[in-house]
Amino acid sequence: MSEWISVFKRGLSIDNPLTVLMIGLCATLAVSTKFEGAFFMGLAVIFVLTMSAILVSALRHVVPEKVRIPVFIVIIASFVTVVDLMMKAFLPTVYDFLGVWIPLIVVNCIILGRAEAFSYHKPIRLAIADGLGMGVGFSVVIILLASIRELFGSGEIVFLGTRLIGFPSWYQAPNIILLFPGAFIIFGFMVAGTIALNRRMGARKVQTSQHCTIEEGGRS
Repeated sequence: MSEWISVFKRGLSIDNPLTVLMIGLCATLAVSTKFEGAFFMGLAVIFVLTMSAILVSALRHVVPEKVRIPVFIVIIASFVTVVDLMMKAFLPTVYDFLGVWIPLIVVNCIILGRAEAFSYHKPIRLAIADGLGMGVGFSVVIILLASIRELFGSGEIVFLGTRLIGFPSWYQAPNIILLFPGAFIIFGFMVAGTIALNRRMGARKVQTSQHCTIEEGGRS
């Protein structure tokens, strides 16, 4: 169980696909102008990542290595199609906003990269942990980025037609936040924050390890 939790937690911090591995940035910067769109994009990525990880791991002893990439794409495309049709049927406004970025999940570097680097080489339980961890890590970053951009760029956050939070009428929203320069600036601060957090966690682990070693030495 500890190994499962360790794999899951890596996607949240030390191996975060956006702020550490820097993959899947095109879709992230494009759809992060609205909290609503980012939220459902995050859910879609979690679903596709986890389900494709399960199937890729389950078939890893059956699929020949030479054709693994085409097989990965077919598996991912199948789950993306499910997401595409469900969102089109039940969330048409969100579907219209996300547009082409939903089908492009098929070639998203996060999905294909984790299938190749992890799921194809690990048992199903660890593949699930990696898929969930990477998906949640992606979702946390894109939702936080979208929340900041929408709130400060438009003065409010709207979710499915409901105003969740907003500034008073006197607030003059700077439009640059909703443009790509604003997205890069905010994302840069988030990357710096992740690096600082990972360093702090790494230093804490080293201190804990040293403390345990000293205690063991004293007992012996």
